[in-house]
Amino acid sequence: MDVNKIRNDFPVLRDNPDLHYLDSAAMALKPDCVIKACNDYNSKLGVNVHRGVYRLSYEATDLYEEARETIAKFINASFEEIVFTRGASAALNLVAESYGMEFLKPGDEVITSELEHHSSHMPWMNVCRKTGATLKYVPLDKEGRITVEAFKSVLTSKTKVVALTYVSNVMGYITPIKDIIRLAHEVGAVVSVDGAQAVPHMSIDVKDLDCDFLSFSGHKLCGPTGVGCLYGKHKLLEMMPPIEFGGDMADTVTKDSMTFKATPYKFETGTPMVEGVIGLAEACKYLSSIGLDNIALHEKKLRELAITELKKIDGIKIYNESCETGIISFNVDGVHPHDAASVFDNNNVCIRAGHHCAQLITSWLGTIGTVRASFYLYNTEEDVHKFVESVKEAKDFFGTF
Repeated sequence: MDVNKIRNDFPVLRDNPDLHYLDSAAMALKPDCVIKACNDYNSKLGVNVHRGVYRLSYEATDLYEEARETIAKFINASFEEIVFTRGASAALNLVAESYGMEFLKPGDEVITSELEHHSSHMPWMNVCRKTGATLKYVPLDKEGRITVEAFKSVLTSKTKVVALTYVSNVMGYITPIKDIIRLAHEVGAVVSVDGAQAVPHMSIDVKDLDCDFLSFSGHKLCGPTGVGCLYGKHKLLEMMPPIEFGGDMADTVTKDSMTFKATPYKFETGTPMVEGVIGLAEACKYLSSIGLDNIALHEKKLRELAITELKKIDGIKIYNESCETGIISFNVDGVHPHDAASVFDNNNVCIRAGHHCAQLITSWLGTIGTVRASFYLYNTEEDVHKFVESVKEAKDFFGTF
């Protein structure tokens, strides 16, 4: 990887050469090619898809459906297994509201964990309350990890759904999801995977994983905001009812009946996020050209450097020292995460502070929140050093009070 060349692809970094952006776990920056793809659609086409009987609409529809094919190939899915949504949260909610409400009943069990983003476990909490199913949590080990053995301890013949994160957005741990999926399938359960922090950073093959559902967002993998994807096995999507009704998803409608288009279109009502889908496909091409394995290795090297330097500083609590991905969650002893973040901002270091929409794990850690730095393909060793300097400054500044 030529990181300097990569950085030049991102206008935010070109226009702000002193910026040290370490908040990609919340929102990745966008490269020129993604911005251009969105702008080209808006400036050269700018019309709706599927509906128009004129040339511009045909061209827009072709781009839109070619994008679906590109995104499907990015995770080794089939064309009809990709449902476009507003983001990972919408995709995760779609699974819960459609599959969960249709097939769960009193006495059934849903397994989730305290590592989850709110969007992963809250929809199932809601579904369980409505259906009478029981929500169970995988016990975390002393590091806060999900292990196969711990998963086995809550898996029963009553388990119907498993809803787990692939990579924690707070701890950065990689869940042994393939083994968990195999075990879940042995008891007839389906598995919904939150891939928001995994898909942008590692090669994903849904066929190899054998997951039933996988959700991810565009904005975390260098794509536009307001667009995401639900991958679902075709046989399951065919069984599931739509949860939104309206234009473009209907086949025939009468006063007292309605039928729907085939999967995936029955889940995509209304005018879709056309430019977002086109931009997301371009982001997938961009990341593929660099190589997800290369990106993962680069992030790991930067994280190891940062951890080595942080451990030299007294009064720093690192919560995920042994993490395999590019996320570091920590606190400065006695300093509120938001207060510490103000020092980073003064140094043009962009980090996240708070509970990261994952209050279960911050409570498990015994804290109200953490400071989180997250590395991506465009980060450098200079970013690491500026980050570490800012940690020292925050400690020294607040240590004077």
